[in-house]
Amino acid sequence: MIGVVSDDTIQPLCSIEDFYDDVDRWRHTPPSGDVLALDAVTLTPPVPTTAKVLCLGLNYAAHIDETGRARPDAPNIFARWYASLSSHGDHIPVPTGDTRFDWECELAVIIGTTMTDVSAADAMSGVLGYTGFNDISARGYQRRTPQWALGKNADRSAPIGPVVVTADELGDPYGRRITTRVNGQTRQDGNTDMMLFRIDETIEFVTACTSLQPGDVIATGTPSGVGDRMNPPTYLTAGDSVEVEIDGIGILRSEIIARG
Repeated sequence: MIGVVSDDTIQPLCSIEDFYDDVDRWRHTPPSGDVLALDAVTLTPPVPTTAKVLCLGLNYAAHIDETGRARPDAPNIFARWYASLSSHGDHIPVPTGDTRFDWECELAVIIGTTMTDVSAADAMSGVLGYTGFNDISARGYQRRTPQWALGKNADRSAPIGPVVVTADELGDPYGRRITTRVNGQTRQDGNTDMMLFRIDETIEFVTACTSLQPGDVIATGTPSGVGDRMNPPTYLTAGDSVEVEIDGIGILRSEIIARG
């Protein structure tokens, strides 16, 4: 279900599938369902099950510096599958055999229209809105092979939310403070101004190769402060609470649990 959130309530609009089948219609249709308390509904990822989830690696200079990697010449895209998504308040299990479970706060872009070969000048008109994203990474699996797919797709390891703020409501996505807190302690503290590849040029780059569809997600990378690069390295374990907060969007909270 897609609904309109106001303070601590939500008014239903339509199903997620119906919304992304005709975004323009539903964006201009007033909600008509009963107003519900947010804490009385079960949240789900706010995108269709067919969504492509494209993530930028190494998109903040300070994060690149802490990893010791070279700056990429183009947006460094890797993919998550929908099954790795979870919602605000969900429990996320630590993968078996990997004790290097790491946080990465990110601003996520939700696509609102079909885009193919879109220029950077026109790209932002196709953005529906923005939300929080935590690209929680199983570093052990990520580093075992040159391919990142397994370490970036542990069960429920990509919390997204807590809400989608439409592009017209949020305004400029840059200049937004973005932070991660683990058990109340700040681990990452950045600003979306620090992106190397901006949203418009990333969309241009992506759509020259593969079309974007309504409901697709672009996670725009993480600032410095990941646990893997702390001294000593520090990781998420069962019992931890991790929060991603972005100015103008809100707090995305997840609880880490043991697998099984």
